[in-house]
Amino acid sequence: MKEFIAEIAKRLVDNPDEVDVSFIEGKSTAIIELRVAKEDVGKVIGKSGRTANALRVLLSAVASRHGQKVVLEIIEDK
Repeated sequence: MKEFIAEIAKRLVDNPDEVDVSFIEGKSTAIIELRVAKEDVGKVIGKSGRTANALRVLLSAVASRHGQKVVLEIIEDK
């Protein structure tokens, strides 16, 4: 899942080398943190959050196939 989100994010942003994805495993839920350059945050979030919501839907579908629950957090790098 980590690689899945990284690949999609790299195709959305202008600075694909600055995309960083971390996976934090919890008891019942995992957290995927997506870090992008400051100028690329808007591209990952999208108008009215539509792109971010689409990423979350895709991630949720992949996670459910593996019997997991995953949360996507988008973090702006400085």
